Amino acid sequence: MSLKYFKYEEFDSPDVPGSGKYMDADFLKMLDNARDIAGIPFKINSGWRTIEHNQEVGGKPGSSHIVGKAVDISIKNSRERHIILSALQDVGFNRFGIAKTFIHVDSDGEDYDGHKIPDVIWVY
Repeated sequence: MSLKYFKYEEFDSPDVPGSGKYMDADFLKMLDNARDIAGIPFKINSGWRTIEHNQEVGGKPGSSHIVGKAVDISIKNSRERHIILSALQDVGFNRFGIAKTFIHVDSDGEDYDGHKIPDVIWVY
């Protein structure tokens, strides 16, 4: 699958070069569409993660990053946060974590307990 705005390397876990290829294809299509709607670049802070890297950065054991259905997008200011969040919602994403410097977005419907709640926004 080819992406208009992203290279797979942007999604690599830092401990496994080339691992961005493990990202979920449907997730990436949605993300690429959101980037098109936003009209501004998305800098990916974190994409696919190994279990080890996820533990190192304090990620939860059932993190959507380890199944390739999550990214953290760098945010510079409130206006950029609004533009990116709106575009993500426009393409159908409904799970967000909001921090001062990034937005976490995922499309994971399952965790180790069998489900993750849709239509949520949490803060860090």
